Amino acid sequence: MPNGNNWQGDVLRDLRGTPPQQHATGNGPAQSRAQAQRRSPAQEQSPAQQQPHPQPHPQPHPQPQPQPQPQEPAGTGARPPGRSAAASHGPAVPPTRTQRPARSPDSRPVVDSALTGTARRPQPGESAAARISRAVRRIVSSSAAREVAELTRTAEQIQQPVTTGRQIAVTSIRGGAGKTTVAALLGTAYAHYRHDPVLLVEADPALGSLPLRLGAESLRWTTADVADIVEPQMSLLDVTGYLVQLPDNAWLLPGSQGRIGAMLDTAAYERVMVALRRYFGVTVVDCETLPAEVARVALSAAQARVLAVPATLDGISSTYAVLQWMQGLPRHMIAGTVVALTSTTSRPGIDVEAAAERLRSTGAAVHVLPHDRHLAAGGELRTELLARPTRLAATRLAAEVFQLSQKRR
Repeated sequence: MPNGNNWQGDVLRDLRGTPPQQHATGNGPAQSRAQAQRRSPAQEQSPAQQQPHPQPHPQPHPQPQPQPQPQEPAGTGARPPGRSAAASHGPAVPPTRTQRPARSPDSRPVVDSALTGTARRPQPGESAAARISRAVRRIVSSSAAREVAELTRTAEQIQQPVTTGRQIAVTSIRGGAGKTTVAALLGTAYAHYRHDPVLLVEADPALGSLPLRLGAESLRWTTADVADIVEPQMSLLDVTGYLVQLPDNAWLLPGSQGRIGAMLDTAAYERVMVALRRYFGVTVVDCETLPAEVARVALSAAQARVLAVPATLDGISSTYAVLQWMQGLPRHMIAGTVVALTSTTSRPGIDVEAAAERLRSTGAAVHVLPHDRHLAAGGELRTELLARPTRLAATRLAAEVFQLSQKRR
């Protein structure tokens, strides 16, 4: 288990020194059984059998003859002298370290097999003509060096070490604002640039789409399940057995298995977040929409908050009212909040830059995510298909959110 002095080093050594099959998705109980089978024979012996140097017994004093004892019923077998009733049943079985559900959930596919053939081939975030035009402008204006220098500074900000895990909550005021897309962009950016484990938590059990966005194929354990399993003495390998493994040293904890009526209460959310914080450098939480109870708890407990807002007139108006309300809260709430203004169409019905300046007047930081055809399709997020402006904007957003999370302990 990671220690308090160099927990990141312990985590990385724990990962590198383990065969790949121990990172299998949703295989927690099987992994624990495999660890139990690798124990040495000395570890499997009971305390009574682990006497390294038997001591000679002193010569007993003469004792009176014992009274005859009643015979045990036939078929039970006589108990050997000097052994207790518990020892007569074989070596002591070590207690289990983790509390597991009475029934292990079945694995379910993220997308039903009847719907897999309906998806079209994903398209790039921008057209070929736009990519060629941008490449020509970069060559003529000699802006490539400036972009590389900016990306280098941004990567250095994201790669800063942490003493304790940072938790970043992403939410929105209404559905369809792009909060799951923003959470996926943040998680993939942290997983790409950082060297410690990154966790994405879906705290929206109402048919959330985060597993689909991240390319997960099947789901088994959910946030509510893991809340009753994780214990302080578990190692990172024990924990990751209940998670969905993603590329670049990232893991996903789904909120549901695509079933209607899945629930997640605040007590379960608090347990799982407190327990998992020590294992991951950055945790991105895809929350419910406000004012849901779990979303309010996640926002107050996180070190930084991201509010996804569509670039529409009603989206800007609602967000401006919420930010004005947050001005009456403790200063760190709005100071640690970043607005991700997402363009849902190529030609928004508002002046996006003017709207962003208006939102900045409340004290919150604002980042604009341009329209991207690949993101608008709503399928699996593939970073190589994102338009270059989208990748740059998402990286800048991830860097500023991480910097804000570092300011609050």
